[in-house]
Amino acid sequence: QVQLVESGGGVVQPGGSLRLSCAASGSTFSRYLMTWYRQAPGKQREMVARIFSGGITNYVDSVKGRFTISRDNAKNTVDLQMNSLKPEDTAVYYCNAEYFGSHWGKGTLVTVSS
Repeated sequence: QVQLVESGGGVVQPGGSLRLSCAASGSTFSRYLMTWYRQAPGKQREMVARIFSGGITNYVDSVKGRFTISRDNAKNTVDLQMNSLKPEDTAVYYCNAEYFGSHWGKGTLVTVSS
Protein backbone atom coordinates (compact mmCIF):
# COMPACT_ATOMS: atom_id res chain seq x y z
CA GLN A 1 0.00 0.00 0.00
CA VAL A 2 1.36 3.40 -1.03
CA GLN A 3 0.78 6.21 1.48
CA LEU A 4 0.51 9.75 0.15
CA VAL A 5 0.46 12.98 2.15
CA GLU A 6 -0.16 16.35 0.52
CA SER A 7 0.88 19.72 1.92
CA GLY A 8 1.15 23.34 0.85
CA GLY A 9 -2.45 24.36 0.29
CA GLY A 10 -3.85 27.64 1.53
CA VAL A 11 -5.43 30.93 0.58
CA VAL A 12 -3.81 33.11 -2.05
CA GLN A 13 -4.85 36.19 -4.02
CA PRO A 14 -5.38 36.02 -7.78
CA GLY A 15 -2.05 36.22 -9.56
CA GLY A 16 -0.23 34.68 -6.63
CA SER A 17 1.70 31.43 -6.30
CA LEU A 18 1.60 28.28 -4.22
CA ARG A 19 3.71 25.16 -4.16
CA LEU A 20 2.06 21.86 -3.30
CA SER A 21 4.08 18.86 -2.21
CA CYS A 22 3.21 15.18 -1.95
CA ALA A 23 5.29 12.78 0.09
CA ALA A 24 5.01 9.12 -0.82
CA SER A 25 5.96 5.92 0.94
CA GLY A 26 7.68 2.99 -0.66
CA SER A 27 11.09 2.00 -1.91
CA THR A 28 10.09 1.98 -5.58
CA PHE A 29 8.84 5.57 -5.85
CA SER A 30 10.85 6.15 -9.02
CA ARG A 31 8.55 3.68 -10.79
CA TYR A 32 5.31 5.40 -9.78
CA LEU A 33 3.26 7.41 -12.24
CA MET A 34 2.46 10.50 -10.15
CA THR A 35 -0.50 12.73 -10.88
CA TRP A 36 -2.08 15.80 -9.31
CA TYR A 37 -5.87 15.97 -9.57
CA ARG A 38 -8.26 18.62 -8.35
CA GLN A 39 -11.93 18.81 -7.53
CA ALA A 40 -13.76 22.10 -7.35
CA PRO A 41 -17.09 22.43 -5.52
CA GLY A 42 -19.87 20.90 -7.57
CA LYS A 43 -17.51 19.65 -10.27
CA GLN A 44 -15.93 16.34 -11.21
CA ARG A 45 -12.37 15.55 -10.29
CA GLU A 46 -9.97 16.40 -13.11
CA MET A 47 -6.37 15.60 -13.92
CA VAL A 48 -4.17 18.66 -13.54
CA ALA A 49 -0.66 17.38 -14.20
CA ARG A 50 1.18 14.09 -14.30
CA ILE A 51 4.78 13.00 -14.42
CA PHE A 52 5.94 9.61 -15.59
CA SER A 53 8.81 7.69 -14.11
CA GLY A 54 11.06 8.88 -16.92
CA GLY A 55 10.19 12.51 -16.32
CA ILE A 56 7.74 13.13 -19.16
CA THR A 57 4.96 15.48 -18.10
CA ASN A 58 1.38 16.18 -19.16
CA TYR A 59 -0.88 19.10 -18.21
CA VAL A 60 -4.51 19.96 -18.62
CA ASP A 61 -4.82 22.85 -21.07
CA SER A 62 -6.13 25.29 -18.46
CA VAL A 63 -2.87 25.21 -16.45
CA LYS A 64 -0.28 24.99 -19.23
CA GLY A 65 2.34 27.70 -18.83
CA ARG A 66 1.28 28.39 -15.22
CA PHE A 67 1.81 25.10 -13.35
CA THR A 68 4.89 22.90 -13.23
CA ILE A 69 5.06 19.36 -11.89
CA SER A 70 8.35 17.90 -10.72
CA ARG A 71 9.57 14.90 -8.79
CA ASP A 72 12.50 14.09 -6.54
CA ASN A 73 13.01 10.35 -6.53
CA ALA A 74 15.64 10.59 -3.78
CA LYS A 75 13.13 12.23 -1.46
CA ASN A 76 10.01 10.39 -2.64
CA THR A 77 8.24 13.65 -3.37
CA VAL A 78 6.30 15.22 -6.21
CA ASP A 79 5.64 18.94 -6.26
CA LEU A 80 3.24 21.18 -8.11
CA GLN A 81 4.39 24.77 -8.54
CA MET A 82 1.36 26.92 -9.28
CA ASN A 83 1.86 30.46 -10.59
CA SER A 84 -0.52 33.13 -11.84
CA LEU A 85 -3.33 31.53 -9.89
CA LYS A 86 -6.91 32.28 -10.84
CA PRO A 87 -10.15 31.99 -8.85
CA GLU A 88 -11.10 29.03 -11.03
CA ASP A 89 -8.07 27.14 -9.67
CA THR A 90 -9.84 26.95 -6.32
CA ALA A 91 -10.25 23.27 -5.47
CA VAL A 92 -9.10 20.42 -3.30
CA TYR A 93 -5.91 19.09 -4.85
CA TYR A 94 -5.16 15.38 -4.60
CA CYS A 95 -1.99 13.46 -5.15
CA ASN A 96 -2.28 10.11 -6.92
CA ALA A 97 0.19 7.30 -7.47
CA GLU A 98 -0.29 4.55 -10.01
CA TYR A 99 1.73 1.45 -9.11
CA PHE A 100 0.06 -1.91 -8.93
CA GLY A 101 -3.15 -0.02 -8.27
CA SER A 102 -4.30 3.53 -7.74
CA HIS A 103 -3.41 5.26 -4.48
CA TRP A 104 -4.75 8.60 -3.23
CA GLY A 105 -3.87 11.18 -0.66
CA LYS A 106 -6.49 12.97 1.42
CA GLY A 107 -6.13 16.24 -0.45
CA THR A 108 -5.16 19.81 0.33
CA LEU A 109 -7.41 22.83 -0.20
CA VAL A 110 -6.33 25.70 -2.43
CA THR A 111 -8.43 28.84 -2.34
CA VAL A 112 -7.75 31.68 -4.76
CA SER A 113 -9.66 34.75 -3.68
CA SER A 114 -9.22 38.46 -3.18
